[in-house]
Amino acid sequence: MPLRRRKGGLDGAELSETWQPKLWLVLLTLALIAAYLVAFVAENTKQVSVHFVFATARISLIWALLLSLAIGLLAGLLLSQVYRRRRRRAKAPPAG
Repeated sequence: MPLRRRKGGLDGAELSETWQPKLWLVLLTLALIAAYLVAFVAENTKQVSVHFVFATARISLIWALLLSLAIGLLAGLLLSQVYRRRRRRAKAPPAG
């Protein structure tokens, strides 16, 4: 991914470079997000006890947060599929 765009004449001998602010903005945003994620993980390394229904585990807080995120995403996906299926059944014409 070039950071500068080159424009050439018909034979390509004459090149001029132009500034691409959108590309630099995307790179800066990605770098800030990566730095935030590294800091987030580094700040959440404290050990915590997680009580499951039949067991208790001692894990880093970041893993508890990521587990909660994964469970929430999975539940959201499953609920959206149930909702979509119910809407399709309601709109389907009666058989026979």
